[in-house]
Amino acid sequence: MTTAAAPAAVDKDGKPLHTGLVTVSIMLATIMQALDTTIANVALPHMQGSLAATQDQIAWVLTSYIVAAAIMTAPAGILAAKFGRKEVFITSIIGFTITSMLCGIAATLPEMVVFRLLQGVFGAALVPLSQAVLLDINPPDRHGQAMAMWGVGVMLGPILGPTLGGWLTESYNWRWVFFINLPVGIVAMAGMWLFLPASEPDKTRRFDVFGFSLLAIAIGGLQMMLDRGETQDWFSSPEIIAECVVALTALYLFIVHVLTSEKRPFLEPEMFRDRNYVLCLMFMFVVGMLILTTMALLPPYLQNLMGFPVITTGLVLAPRGIGTMAAMMIVGRLIGKVDVRLLIAFGLSMTALSLYEMSLFNLNVGTWLLTKTGLIQGFGMGFIFVPLSTVAYATLHPRFRNDATAVFSLVRNIGSSIGISLMVAMVAQYTQINHAELGARLSPFGMSHVMLQAVPQVYFNSFSTAALALLNGAVTRQAAAISYLNDFRIMTYVVLLALPLLPFLKISRRKPQEEDINAVLE
Repeated sequence: MTTAAAPAAVDKDGKPLHTGLVTVSIMLATIMQALDTTIANVALPHMQGSLAATQDQIAWVLTSYIVAAAIMTAPAGILAAKFGRKEVFITSIIGFTITSMLCGIAATLPEMVVFRLLQGVFGAALVPLSQAVLLDINPPDRHGQAMAMWGVGVMLGPILGPTLGGWLTESYNWRWVFFINLPVGIVAMAGMWLFLPASEPDKTRRFDVFGFSLLAIAIGGLQMMLDRGETQDWFSSPEIIAECVVALTALYLFIVHVLTSEKRPFLEPEMFRDRNYVLCLMFMFVVGMLILTTMALLPPYLQNLMGFPVITTGLVLAPRGIGTMAAMMIVGRLIGKVDVRLLIAFGLSMTALSLYEMSLFNLNVGTWLLTKTGLIQGFGMGFIFVPLSTVAYATLHPRFRNDATAVFSLVRNIGSSIGISLMVAMVAQYTQINHAELGARLSPFGMSHVMLQAVPQVYFNSFSTAALALLNGAVTRQAAAISYLNDFRIMTYVVLLALPLLPFLKISRRKPQEEDINAVLE
């Protein structure tokens, strides 16, 4: 893995002279990768027709990318150390851009799945390496602002993805969802090649093939179980049981291997002795569940139950990103002046408040309430994400930074996968339960106002098939709505349960010494 590296301008300490241009290039790469986690979702129905795929088959367009990206996130730090961070970064951007173009011209479903797999392989390193680079090119006292900038890309990408994807699909066609990466990728690659300083590769760094294989099997098995569970009726299916057993067995063997290996293992166990880092991983798992799970639940709620068009749904969701961006700009200046535990507590409280208000929605909820809860939730998530991304590395030795950022991103992605799968499964399961309970209580004398609106009295008088169909549709709609609201209530409890972990975070109050800054820049 080699690329011709331009001689980037650096000062005597190795810090890039063009820090702003490096930051812009990094942000473009981060946003490009983060967007692709959700931008293709709204285009799936259009892809299904073009690629002659069934509804189950077209889901592999998402699954293949998620599985490949999850597996290849973990070794990003090792590859960067072994071959050089700049070389791995540029190779990843080039590969991601080329495979995006191949996805855009794919003519069959197998082609699309293969190209999405490759896109996930190349894109996996972009987010963790971008975080590591920003931490390295900024002194410790500016890490809060650097993580605020990085967080904007990581969190705005998934939030704005459905909006941009819906607009591109309706205005042009679904292939532009992938073509949009070409100009962004070219600019990001050029900026990296010209301005990012090269790091000295560690030729002695050993790649633990056995450890990576075990972790890849564990992650792949977990992702397959989560992605296939809903369609296969979860643990009533032998396939899901087999995938669960494979994932758990591989994970157990991986942990044993890491703890007992005499040579340098795939992940160094010393990294997990840092209390702050481990606690921040727990918090980031919860954040991962909240970011994409909310974005997975709201579009079908708004479109399928409330009848919102795709564009309107995107516009209603956009304020969430505005709230996140505003919070990150504020919190980046507060870090170092306010105890980060208070900042995280405020963010968790705002997020819990918004989720609680969402659990009180109904099918006549106005756009103002949707916008307000989105703004509050986005604001709260910004106050959680940036402090976590800063304090996680405050007490961690800089030599672990490449690996630590990769694991940080991996845990966030796993949290998102588990959160989405569980919440979507609960919607499907409890819709059936709620439908049965509501249906059992129906009578012409006990109809709710909503039901009477959905099924006019003239249909009741006729006892026709049309009346029964309308009634069943109204019951199903109400049953599904209750299930979504229950999910929002459960997510509220998840956020509140994370609060007791805050006092265990250790806050370092000493000012950075010269040797600390030099260690960061090495």
